[in-house]
Amino acid sequence: MLKQLRPAIVLIVALTLITGVLYPFAMTGIAGVLFPRQAAGSLITQNGTVVGSELIGQYFAGEKYFHGRPSATLGPDPADPSKSVSQPYNASNSMGSNLGPSNPALIDRVKTDAAALKAENPGAAVPIDLVTTTGSGLDPHVSPDAAFFQVPRVAKARGLKEDDVRALVAAHVEGRLFGLIGEPRVNVLALNLDLDKSVGG
Repeated sequence: MLKQLRPAIVLIVALTLITGVLYPFAMTGIAGVLFPRQAAGSLITQNGTVVGSELIGQYFAGEKYFHGRPSATLGPDPADPSKSVSQPYNASNSMGSNLGPSNPALIDRVKTDAAALKAENPGAAVPIDLVTTTGSGLDPHVSPDAAFFQVPRVAKARGLKEDDVRALVAAHVEGRLFGLIGEPRVNVLALNLDLDKSVGG
């Protein structure tokens, strides 16, 4: 019996070492050498302080900032750890809302968000990504349409010309990867940081 078990045990130990230890360490080392910034989390620093990552969205509530997509991530309730509360862009709990398109809670939230956005910019159609969450709840990007939609509010809150803010948004539009993969997008954190730096806070 030991003769039959020994190869199985040796194989399990060998594969565990190869796939669970050696391979991850090798890939981490190679990534650190070839892509050091990305391997460290694509962090964004300002004045030597880490302010976020290009890969994870942040919650911006002020009128003078561009807002990202809604986030459905949750976290523990400070008052009762056995319950969960909304914590937008909580990277430790990546998730979507899992609400189906016929769910009344989702319909009500989307209608409320759309009405608020329509009041903010009555002359424009509300971009879908400003009222829908992503599967991860952490998306750092919005579509160019969603960023341009917010220009009047941001310009008014900062006392700036809309054309100046629109030009800044246009400068932050990232194209498709290799011209083929994905959709054009705008990184909200990078745009807001540049907005503070370029045209005043």
